[in-house]
Amino acid sequence: MAVTEVLLGLLAAVIAIALYITRRNLTYWKRRGIPCDEPHWLYGNLNGVTKTISLAEAFARVYRRYLGTGPFCGFYTLQKPCVLVLTPELTKQVLIKDFANFSDRGLYTNEEDDPLTGHLFALSGQKWRFMRNKLSPTFTSGQMKFMFPTVLSVAENFVDTIQAELEKNEVIEIKDLLARFTTDVIGSCAFGIECNSLKNPDAIFRDMGRRIFTDRRHGELVNTLISVAPGLARKLHVRFVPDAIANFFTKIVREAVDYREKNQVQRKDFLNLLMELNKGNLKFEDKTDGRGLSIDEMTAQVFVFFVAGFETSSTTLAFLLYELALNPDMQQRLREEIIEAVGQHDGKVTYECINSMPYMKQVISETLRKYPVLPNLQREALADYVVPGHPKYVIEKGATVFISVMGIHHNPDIYPDPQRFDPERFSPEALKTRDTINWLPFGDGPRNCIGLRFGQMQIRVALTYLLQNFVFMQSGLTEVPLKLNIKQFLNSSENGIHLKVERI
Repeated sequence: MAVTEVLLGLLAAVIAIALYITRRNLTYWKRRGIPCDEPHWLYGNLNGVTKTISLAEAFARVYRRYLGTGPFCGFYTLQKPCVLVLTPELTKQVLIKDFANFSDRGLYTNEEDDPLTGHLFALSGQKWRFMRNKLSPTFTSGQMKFMFPTVLSVAENFVDTIQAELEKNEVIEIKDLLARFTTDVIGSCAFGIECNSLKNPDAIFRDMGRRIFTDRRHGELVNTLISVAPGLARKLHVRFVPDAIANFFTKIVREAVDYREKNQVQRKDFLNLLMELNKGNLKFEDKTDGRGLSIDEMTAQVFVFFVAGFETSSTTLAFLLYELALNPDMQQRLREEIIEAVGQHDGKVTYECINSMPYMKQVISETLRKYPVLPNLQREALADYVVPGHPKYVIEKGATVFISVMGIHHNPDIYPDPQRFDPERFSPEALKTRDTINWLPFGDGPRNCIGLRFGQMQIRVALTYLLQNFVFMQSGLTEVPLKLNIKQFLNSSENGIHLKVERI
């Protein structure tokens, strides 16, 4: 009997301690006097909400609710206290002025057990700094000019593909078609491989592109653990990338590298730059490790270039064509600008030509404002940080800091009537009235999107060819308003984008 009483006492003590820790964790912000919604005892503030709305909208709602209460508000992911930035001043501090304290994203990397997670987007510390510096030359204007003819060639094939689709049906689901275009562009510019996605919608590269966003190695609970506690997941040797995807990209890179080395092939593409890095010594924290990039490290960089390059550009293009279909006057104005610009360059689509069109730039910028593909930015505090001018607001070391890009872009005080598509928001005159920190589709500061120029080039080339050859219109299948996919962390349409298309 005594043993039973002792065991029951111990169990009661364990439960009491667990309840105390849980309560203490979930009163973190309340005890500090920081605004925060009442959290669920297990899920915190977001996990339950995102069953019915997208993660982008979940963050945006919290942003709108506490706007004006201070530099940031608190929220919980499971029981982990996190920060959501509310002011342009703190946004600028985190991304630019005090970047040294917020240089890491705090994302999951496990190069030993899961090599594809060791890519530039997720790397931290000295490894990120080194990789960023070494990869930056790939995305200069000069390098874009070298890749430009390849993009043009794919765009010409794209026009033929759309024409072939029109012979079957005048209404086209444009999102997948655009993803096939950007897949072929990235495949050629990153790997030097013809993916043939435009000719074959079930081509292996396109299939893998889809599976990256649909296949899951684990269920929701483990994926949440990886997100909330990446350090613990790493200690447990948890793998994130499904084997089929990891094996495919590793095989592609190995074969391409072997072929180029044996046949002394040189191409001005992303893989070639990585091979050049492979020949040199790498320095981490001022120490030379005496080796170049391993195949796994090269594969990780190619993998993230492929994922980011095809998905972000195709999604942005789909949203853009959707808005032009709903706004035919804007579409015609942009078409006239394209025709005039091409005419001024002897009827040729050149690199200078696609960068000479101000209204195209405005249309792209407004699309990225209304539909930022990456709707939230994430950083991790490397040391305790007191918000300047707000001594009560302290971001503790290790805290995850979020910036709601969607919230900022849909803030009516910054962008009046934010649901309205209006490229004039980005006219030269309008830009002078607005802080640049309030437009963040590519992030800002030293850790902004490294592929910004490449993405813009893809989009501008595609628009130039598409609007010269086709008119895009609303059809009976066009969803108005557009529903966003609540299951994806990137902004994307839930049911595709169906438009009526006519050849000019």
